[in-house]
Amino acid sequence: MQQALQRLGPCSLCWGKQWGVSGAILRGQRRTIYSETGVWERDYKAETRSKVETWWRPRIKEQWCKASETDKSRPKFYMLSMFPYPSGKLHMGHVRVYTISDTIAHFQRMRGNQVLNPMGWDAFGLPAENAAIERGLDPEEWTKSNIAHMREQLNSLGLCFNWDREITTCQPDYYKWTQYLFVKLFEAGLAYQKEALVNWDPVDQTVLADEQVDENGCSWRSGAKVEQKYLKQWFIKTTHYAKPLLDALADLPEWYGVKGMQANWIGECTGCFFDFHLKVNGKVAGEKLSAYTFTPEAVYGATHLSILPSHRLLHGNSPLKETLQKDFIAGKDCLTSVIAVNLLTGLEIPVTISAKLKLEGHLDTTIGIPDTSPDDSAVARSLGLACLQVLETLPDGTEKLVHSGEFTGLDRRAAFNAITQKAREKSVGGYLTSSKLRDWLVSRQRYWGTPIPITHCQSCGTLPVPTEDLPVLLPKAGSFTGKGASPLAVASHWFTCTCPQCRGPARRETDTMDTFVDSAWYYFRYTDPHNAQRPFDRVLADHWMPVDLYIGGKEHAVMHLYYARFFSHFCKDQNLVKHGEPFHKLLVQGLIKGQTFRLAESGQFLKREEIDFSGAEPVHADSKKALQMTWEKMSKSKHNGIDPEEVVKQYGIDTVRLYILYAAPPEQDILWDVKTDAIPGVLRWQSRLWTLMTKFIDARNSGILPSPDLLSKKEKTEAKKIWDNKNYALSQVTNHFTEDFLLNAAISRLMGLTNTLSQASQRVVLHSPEFEEALATLCVMAAPMAPHLASELWRGLSQVQNKLASRWQWDCDVLLQPWPSVDPEYLQQPDTVEVTVRINNKACGSVSVPQQVARNAEEVRELVLRSELGTTHLHNRTIRKAILSPRTALINFLVEE
Repeated sequence: MQQALQRLGPCSLCWGKQWGVSGAILRGQRRTIYSETGVWERDYKAETRSKVETWWRPRIKEQWCKASETDKSRPKFYMLSMFPYPSGKLHMGHVRVYTISDTIAHFQRMRGNQVLNPMGWDAFGLPAENAAIERGLDPEEWTKSNIAHMREQLNSLGLCFNWDREITTCQPDYYKWTQYLFVKLFEAGLAYQKEALVNWDPVDQTVLADEQVDENGCSWRSGAKVEQKYLKQWFIKTTHYAKPLLDALADLPEWYGVKGMQANWIGECTGCFFDFHLKVNGKVAGEKLSAYTFTPEAVYGATHLSILPSHRLLHGNSPLKETLQKDFIAGKDCLTSVIAVNLLTGLEIPVTISAKLKLEGHLDTTIGIPDTSPDDSAVARSLGLACLQVLETLPDGTEKLVHSGEFTGLDRRAAFNAITQKAREKSVGGYLTSSKLRDWLVSRQRYWGTPIPITHCQSCGTLPVPTEDLPVLLPKAGSFTGKGASPLAVASHWFTCTCPQCRGPARRETDTMDTFVDSAWYYFRYTDPHNAQRPFDRVLADHWMPVDLYIGGKEHAVMHLYYARFFSHFCKDQNLVKHGEPFHKLLVQGLIKGQTFRLAESGQFLKREEIDFSGAEPVHADSKKALQMTWEKMSKSKHNGIDPEEVVKQYGIDTVRLYILYAAPPEQDILWDVKTDAIPGVLRWQSRLWTLMTKFIDARNSGILPSPDLLSKKEKTEAKKIWDNKNYALSQVTNHFTEDFLLNAAISRLMGLTNTLSQASQRVVLHSPEFEEALATLCVMAAPMAPHLASELWRGLSQVQNKLASRWQWDCDVLLQPWPSVDPEYLQQPDTVEVTVRINNKACGSVSVPQQVARNAEEVRELVLRSELGTTHLHNRTIRKAILSPRTALINFLVEE
C-alpha cells in the first residue's frame, strides 16, 4: 500500500498521514466512503452514491429527531404538507410534495427555527370499502397494512418527519375529536338535516358516491342506470362564514392564484338567507325553509317566496309535496296555498312555484321583492299580489326605508346592516353569502368513515351524543357486498341505543362523515396529537398556528382549503384558538405527468412492452399502427406511472430529490422523461461537486501551508469575484427558499457557483479564504436539497487541516450548521461595477456602470456603446450580439470583422 501511495505522488501520502489512516482507496479496489474509513473516494460513482446515502440516511434522521425537541426560545416554523390517503403505495406526486416540504423544513431549521414537519394519514374513505367488497378484506386491517408499507416507503426516501406526532384519522383517538367538533357545530346551529339528492343504484339498492358513477351515468358495479333519489342528509352551514372567509383573503400573502380561486368559489357576498316557517290552512306544516335575497334591506317589501319546479318540497318526502304538486303547472308561475312566515319580520307571504327552471347560481328558493326587482314585480302582478313600496328616494338621491317596521327611516346602507344584524341575533338568517355557494353536505351512506354523533329519539327528537360518551365507535363490520343499505344501517346491535336525555329507546345516526371533515382540522391535532382530554391544547395550538407554509396539490386548492379555513374560523369563534386563518403561505405543486400511448381507434392505453420504439415514431408492436401520444397524470390504468422505489434504486435519493426540485418551478407540471430532461443535469452537478471537493482536498493536503499573503494581485481579484459570486448566490438562494420557492432557480444558482469555483486557479484554491468560504457555503446551501451528498462533502471538508474560514462549526455535520448570512460588506458595495468588455472574445478594457443596472444586459450594452471605449472600438461596427455575464461582470460583443 505504501508503494501505491508513492506512485500516486506525495499529496496522497500526506493526505493519508494527515487524516490518520494507513492508506488511500485506489481505483479498481473496493470502493467505500470517507465517513466510514477516513479516506476520500476520488470519484462519485453509483456505488459511492449508494454507500453515501446508506451511511447518512439514519444519521440525518437521528439529527432531525434530536433537534425536534421543543425549544420555545427559538422562533417556530410550522411546515405542513397535505397528508396522504393510505392507498398502499407512494406515487411520484407524493414524492414531489414531500421532497419540497422536507427541503424547506431542513432550510428553516438551519435558519435557527424550531420546525414542526408532521406526517399522518387521511385514512377513512371509499377505497377501503371497495377492497372489502372486491377482495373480502377488513377495511381497518387493509388500511393499517397500507399505512405500515407507506411509512416504510417514506422512510426509505430519507424524508424527515416528526413521526412522534403521527395521526391517523380512522383511529378512535382522532375521530373522537372530529365528533366533538361536529357536536360543537350542532350546538351552534351550524349542523342540520334536510333532504338532498343522492346517486341511487336501483339494482343493488344502494347509494353511490360520485366516483362510483361512470361517464355514462351507470353504476360501476351493477351497470344499472343511476337514479337521483331524495334522502335526509347532514349539512354544515358553511354559508354563514362566507363573508368572513372572503374578506380574510385580503390579509393573506399571494397564494399563486389560489386566493382568486377561493374568492371565485365563494362568490360575491351581497345577499343573505332568511328563515321561514311554512303553513297550510293556518297550521304549521313542520317545514322550515331558507330563502335568499340580494336586497335584505328591502325584506319588508316581500310579496312571495319562490321555489323552483325541481325543489325538494315537490319531489322528496315533505308533507307539503301533495299540496304543492296539486298547484303546480309546468312553465307558469304558480300561486300555491302554502304560506311562508318570515321569522324576522313576522310577515306572511305565499309560496309560489317559478316558471323558471333555473335561478342564479345554485339557488332554488328566493324571496320576491318587487320594489328592488323588475322580475319579482312582474311575477307579483301576474299573480295578483299586492306590492308594498319600502324604498323612497330623497331629493339628494339617497334612499331610505319606509313601511319597514323598526327600520323605517334608515338609509339603505344602514338598513342593510341593521336588518342583517338583527336576523343574526335572532338566529333566523342574515349571514352574508353569495348565490353560488351552498352549504356543505357531509353525510355519507358508508361504513368506513367517522360516525356522526347524533341520536334520534321519538320523544326528544334529534340530540347530540354527550361529550363524555364520545367517541361513538365504529363496530366491526360483517361481510361487504356493496348492495343494499350501508353496514351501519343494518347493524341493529350498534344503532339501537338509549336517549341521552329521557333514557328511553333511541337510534344512532347511521350516516358517516365526508372525509373532508377529517382533514378540515388535522393541522390543529398535530400541535397536540396525544391529548386525551380535548382535541388540542389552546396554548400549544396558539404557539404553532398558523401553519407557516402549507404545501399540496392543485386539486385541493378549492374545497379542502375552504373547509379547513371554515373550521379554523369556527374554532376561533368557539375560543378554541387565537387565529382565524389556519395557513399563512401556500404552495400548490403541479402534477408529475407520464407519457401515454394509445390506439387511435379504440382509445386503449398500451403498456410500454406493447410498443415498438425502433422507428422514428413509436407504433403498436403487433399491428404497427400509429399511436396517439400525450402527457397525462400518472395512473395505473394509463400505464404511464413511475414506481418511486425503482427510480430511487436506479438513481439514488438525492438525484430524485434534485430532479424533482430542478425540473420545473413547484407550481408547474413535470413531464417525466429521464432521457432528455433534468436527471442527466443533476447527476453531472453532483459529480462536479464531488470533483470540486476532491480538488480542494488535494490542494490543502499538498504539503504547502495555505497563506493568503502569497496571492498575486490578479489572484486576489479572482478571489474577490468568488466572494462576490458567493454572496450573490447566497442572497438569491435564500430569497428563493423564503419568498417565491423557486427551488429550481436556487439549484441553477448553485450550479453557477459550482462553475465559478471549478474554474478557480490552483493557487486560489490553496491560499484563498474566499474560495474555502464559498465552498463551505455551497455545501451548506446544497444540504437541504441533497442532504446525503452534502453531508459527506462536509465531512470531507471539515477534516481538512489549516482551514482559513472560522465562521463554521466544523465539529458538527452540515445540516446542523447555521444558514449563512450575506457578508455586510457585500451589502455596502460601491455604487458602480467595473464591467470587463470583450469584442469577439478578446479583452479590450472595462467600463464603470451603476450597480443597479449591472445585471441588465440591454442597459449595460448601451452604456458601453456610449463610453469612450465603445466609441473607440465599436463605432460604425455591426454588432451581431452582446452577451452579458452578471456573475463575472463581463460583456462580450460579437461583431462582424
